[in-house]
Amino acid sequence: MILSDKHILEEIEKGTIIIEPFNTECLGTNSYDVHLGKYLATYKDRVLDAKAHNKIEHFEIPKDGFVLQPGTLYLGVTLEYTETHAHVPFLEGKSSTGRLGIDIHATAGKGDVGFCNTWTLEISCAQPVRIYAGMPIGQLIYFVVDGSIGNMYNTKNDAKYNNKTTKPVESMMWKNKF
Repeated sequence: MILSDKHILEEIEKGTIIIEPFNTECLGTNSYDVHLGKYLATYKDRVLDAKAHNKIEHFEIPKDGFVLQPGTLYLGVTLEYTETHAHVPFLEGKSSTGRLGIDIHATAGKGDVGFCNTWTLEISCAQPVRIYAGMPIGQLIYFVVDGSIGNMYNTKNDAKYNNKTTKPVESMMWKNKF
């Protein structure tokens, strides 16, 4: 079951969902619109290694925007910091974003119960497109969890993306044992 706008507001009142900054104009019928933060990043190396710590370079989106290029993976970040303590958050692109040929995540659209951070976006595009800090980029959808949670993300010792940040975070695949 997906939370409605009224239910999202009730959960915000209870403190089980936190969105900062929060603007009621961004609340949809059953979602909340999030915006692109001011930082992007790209990997330093063209060939990535799943067993290595692949380094990234951060840069700020200029006021006049930044043109994304096809064939490059950009890491972005949401302007909004979120906490979700009783629901499963999903981040999806907005239709207007998709109609510009922009994908905001490769595979990481689902968050965990207990996720407390900004969202790193895995941005790619179908053709060159100019983007801007603060533009609507996606929408959060909240699903009800059936049953109690035994292992909240923000209390896991091995959670790789728990450090609060306003910048995109590179893949931490290298921390896995395989």
